[in-house]
Formats: sequence, C-alpha cells, structure tokens
Amino acid sequence: MQMENNKEKLGSGNRGWTSNGMKELRDWTLSLGIAITLAMLFQTYAYAQTEVHNVSMQNTLVEGERLIEDKWSYRVSEPKQGDIVIINGPEHELRLVKRVIALEGQTVDIADGAVFVDGVRLEEPYAKGETFPGSLDVPFVVPAGHVLVLGDNRERSQDSRDFGPVALSSLEGKAVFRIWPVDRIGSLK
Repeated sequence: MQMENNKEKLGSGNRGWTSNGMKELRDWTLSLGIAITLAMLFQTYAYAQTEVHNVSMQNTLVEGERLIEDKWSYRVSEPKQGDIVIINGPEHELRLVKRVIALEGQTVDIADGAVFVDGVRLEEPYAKGETFPGSLDVPFVVPAGHVLVLGDNRERSQDSRDFGPVALSSLEGKAVFRIWPVDRIGSLK
C-alpha cells in the first residue's frame, strides 16, 4: 500500500514537471525568438558591423578592419563633409567605404594634386598620395540629392572620379567606430 502511494506521488510529480517544463521551454523559445528578431531589426535599420575589403581608405582604414556602421543618422539628417560612408547602390557593384568630400551644390576642382571645394583647398591630413581628377570633368558641381566621395588612398581608390557622384539614397550608413583590430579600437575621423 505504501508503495502504491509512492507511485501515485511520483506519477503526479512527473505530469507536473512535464507541464511546467513545456511552459518553460515555450517561454524560452518565445524570448529567444523575440531577441533574434530585435537583433536582426537593429542590425538592418540602426547599427551594423561591416568589414573593410580593400586598400582605398588607407591609412585611415586598412583591409580586414571591422567597423560599426550607423544606419540611422542619415534617415534623420544629411551627411557632412568628411563623413566616412558605406555606399550600397547602383553606382558600383560592390559595397564601398569612402569619405564625403563635397555636398550637393558645391563645386569641386582638382589641381596640382589637391582638392578644392568652392575655391578653398581642403586640408586633408588623412589623404595618402596626390589627387588626380581621373575621368571627372572638373570643375564639377555636385548635383542635388548627391555627394562626391573619394577614398583616402587617392592613388589607389575607385571613387567619384571614376563612377560619378553618389545619390543620398545609396548611402547605407556612416562608419563611426572601429572594433577590430583591438589595438586600433576607437572612433573614426
């Protein structure tokens, strides 16, 4: 008799554990699903991690570095001269990292290896090498809704000198922070 009572208690305990276990599993699955969905939305619309894949931004950025990209800023404000941007649009078949040199309505000229915007020579301590106009017909006025971008490694960059101005709608985001390699972690300028 005592053994039967123990079996009943054990059996009823198992049914309770299974019900509680299933509820807990369902709760964890729901929580994990919500977390994954929020993370994907966050990466798609707010901030994302991206990698540098070429040498066009040396010495500011080198191949293999990982960056945090702010995808939100350009939804509420316009890019600024000097911003490092991620380009993802019809201007080029690859996603590119470049620097905004001139905004809509500004006149760009390239002479004597230097860049002039609205007649003023840009001070570009980040630029490597001399700047040549390439196929860009200078002086060039940046059309409305566009920016002119150049790579910091001027002699080894495919940029607006090759494919023209970049539409604001092609700016995926702004590179704001370097997260790899560890010895170069920090804000981008």
